Amino acid sequence: MELFTRRHVLLGVSCALGALAGVRDVLAQTPPATAGPVDPKLIEDLVAANRILADQGVVDGYGHVSVRHEKSPDRYLMSRSIAPELVTADARGPTSYLERFIHGEIYRVRPDVRAIVHNHSPSVIPFGATAAPLRPLYHMSAFLSGGVPVFDIRQAGGMTDMLVRTAALGQALARTLGARPVALMRGHGAVVVGASLPLVVFRSVYTEVNARLQSQAMAIGSGQVTYLDPEEARLAEASVSGTVTRPWELWKKKALAR
Repeated sequence: MELFTRRHVLLGVSCALGALAGVRDVLAQTPPATAGPVDPKLIEDLVAANRILADQGVVDGYGHVSVRHEKSPDRYLMSRSIAPELVTADARGPTSYLERFIHGEIYRVRPDVRAIVHNHSPSVIPFGATAAPLRPLYHMSAFLSGGVPVFDIRQAGGMTDMLVRTAALGQALARTLGARPVALMRGHGAVVVGASLPLVVFRSVYTEVNARLQSQAMAIGSGQVTYLDPEEARLAEASVSGTVTRPWELWKKKALAR
């Protein structure tokens, strides 16, 4: 099966429609049936997610966020190809993101995932380009305890421009991610997934925070850092997971007020 993507302006937000079954040449000629109107609250939260990540320094002029269609799980919503901080419910843009395959191919194999962020989070980049693994040293980033794999695009596509611009590269990235919440992309950034927009934003922010703190700790401690024990991480993640709407509401209020 291969992802088929169409662009559809829905309430001003680009809607990427991922058809996860069928024959490519048939799909290319036959637009999928509408899944009906999207909940305006979902659109509002998608706009907020883009703005929050820009406000928190996780994305800048680049990066993108998507969320599954609440009525049709084989489809997902994302903005047109514009800077995340400029995303609005009525934003217009000429094209969709080149790396939309990151989103479609992960959704295809991860039914548990409802939202995805791709970013170039600056503190994370060194961990994708060195032998130092990204590990949780902070209770807010306990979700990293299962390990953070690194996707090296050369192994999947040889010499490229580093962009995941085909379904095959998206599938390779999805395989590297596996069942984890975060994967790094060598020389590029990261992909973060979650069961909701508030959760994926929370994970994106605290992945960046953990990477920054870990770099500082490694420098101060000459590489000797005390990381979370797996059981500590399990307990911390369970404790924090029920509170992600607290920072989400704060971040959302600040980001949408601008």
